[in-house]
Amino acid sequence: MTDLNRMTIAEARDALRKGDVTSLELTEACLAAVDGAGALNAFVHHTPEVARAQAAAADARIAKGDAPAMCGIPLGIKDLFCTKGVPSQAASRILQGFKPEYESTVTQNLFDAGAVMLGKLNMDEFAMGSSNETSCYGNAVNPWRRGNDETALTPGGSSGGSASAVAADLCLGATGTDTGGSIRQPAAFTGITGIKPTYGRCSRWGIVAFASSLDQAGPMTKTVRDSAIMLGAMCGHDPKDSTSADLPVPDFEALLTGDIRGKVIGIPREYRMEGMPAEIEKLWSDGADMLRAAGAEIRDISLPHTKYALPAYYVIAPAEASSNLARYDGVRYGHRAKLAQGDGITEMYEKTRAEGFGHEVQRRVMVGTYVLSAGFYDAYYNRARRVRALIKRDFDEAFAAGVDAILTPATPSAAFGLGEMTDADPVQMYLNDVFTVTVNLAGLPGVTVPTGLDGKGLPLGLQLIGRPWEEGDLLNTAYALEQAAGFVAKPAKWW
Repeated sequence: MTDLNRMTIAEARDALRKGDVTSLELTEACLAAVDGAGALNAFVHHTPEVARAQAAAADARIAKGDAPAMCGIPLGIKDLFCTKGVPSQAASRILQGFKPEYESTVTQNLFDAGAVMLGKLNMDEFAMGSSNETSCYGNAVNPWRRGNDETALTPGGSSGGSASAVAADLCLGATGTDTGGSIRQPAAFTGITGIKPTYGRCSRWGIVAFASSLDQAGPMTKTVRDSAIMLGAMCGHDPKDSTSADLPVPDFEALLTGDIRGKVIGIPREYRMEGMPAEIEKLWSDGADMLRAAGAEIRDISLPHTKYALPAYYVIAPAEASSNLARYDGVRYGHRAKLAQGDGITEMYEKTRAEGFGHEVQRRVMVGTYVLSAGFYDAYYNRARRVRALIKRDFDEAFAAGVDAILTPATPSAAFGLGEMTDADPVQMYLNDVFTVTVNLAGLPGVTVPTGLDGKGLPLGLQLIGRPWEEGDLLNTAYALEQAAGFVAKPAKWW
């Protein structure tokens, strides 16, 4: 067998069970691919010894015949997940040298299922960014190119390293986190599938916090079936996380029938943004036609408070970030600035944070501190919370009226060039999240599926938003869309 790293999780699982391949062979193929892909800067901490040991253990487990679906599958882990004894920096200088003595619940669940960790993946610093340009490791690079143009493109953010690694076949799947679209937007930019489950479906314990009421972990994979398999291993109740839902985990893969006859798919009129590119408009229309042809009813709906979603998000998320990041002060772990004689605790805090935090993190902490301050708490933060409740109510009313899922674009454009937004107003970068932040504000599941290419040959994705806790039904609708779209394009190897 050649190109083992190009297999899907489902294909690898079946080959492992049949004895056609071993986990060690799969792992070596992926490690070789990682070693040859330095130009993508997707993997930032390599763990080949850990990977080989886990692969050998997985092979022994498979031989005994009691292995779960993820056993023996090589994965990349986003640097936001704490991994015991392995650097876990959240792509920030302030956590340089930090090696946790504990394992995040999500990675522990994956390792308990027999998954193999190839290493840690690049990301935006503290998950704050839409282009993977705020990382202390440097930019992650999209494996796709615009035709013959050699401009390096963003893989999206904040899970840019995860998206790049999966799209380039460096691993069979990767973990991501999604606070305002950080799984779904990079998945769309790189032609892969990414699902943000319902808030509380995956434990947040051991994942470096950005905005605690919005953060949620999820899988980034090559296909919808792979996402269903990997999500099943990632989620589950965790008593260490007070927001973790004590609900049974369905067999998501078993729910992938592709039959969506009689389902009602909502098309929200508020998502037709002024100046939306014609290619995105056509993709959306084509997606609706595909679902209609598969037997679903397409219904126009209204989500009237959508226009307030971005402003509300960019008040709530920085506010929570400013509280969460207050713990990084140079006292107990991570970077500590060198102090001059006579410097006190205040100078240590100031210098450590000035040296350790990048500009985007500093910007959001300052905005968050401002909106939480005594004079502005009601004017900004409380008002944003009220808007958030209205946004959630819009979705609740749509679902109560019989809508099963909502179809929207995933991004306002295809991947843009690294550095092309450098001189833009930060708000222009924030607009990349225009279609995704509502899902986090409402705590709903959302999945991105690649459905076409733009005129320059770059992947474009559509987003499906589902009812809370019904990831299985959402994934089945995504599966039907994936089957209808027939997206099989891969980036031409240049790295």
